[in-house]
Amino acid sequence: MGRPYKYHLRPGYGSDKLLLEFILDSSDTDFDKDLFTTLKDIGPKIERAENLWMNDEIELHISSDKGDFLFSKDVWDFAFILADNNQSCIKLIDEMLNNSSLFKKEEVDFEKYKDVEP
Repeated sequence: MGRPYKYHLRPGYGSDKLLLEFILDSSDTDFDKDLFTTLKDIGPKIERAENLWMNDEIELHISSDKGDFLFSKDVWDFAFILADNNQSCIKLIDEMLNNSSLFKKEEVDFEKYKDVEP
């Protein structure tokens, strides 16, 4: 891998729940392997995989030593880690990614994710 994967720690749209958003491109073929290698200390285990063919997306339901989370990735190079009911796990994963040379955190403006009135 020639460059670190960029990611954001940010709230979901219209939510106060944090998630991790990865900024990928089609050349990031080792992303999944690199992500799970980085998270190995919390023992991630895929419990269930769902192929959401209508959205060209795969969702992996993952258990870990620090609780459950969801990994979502689609064909448009969007990837997310979500855990609405396990925010401490999101913060721990953020810390693990931030301490890895494989990932680079980019700061975002949380205001941009608040509800927008029509």
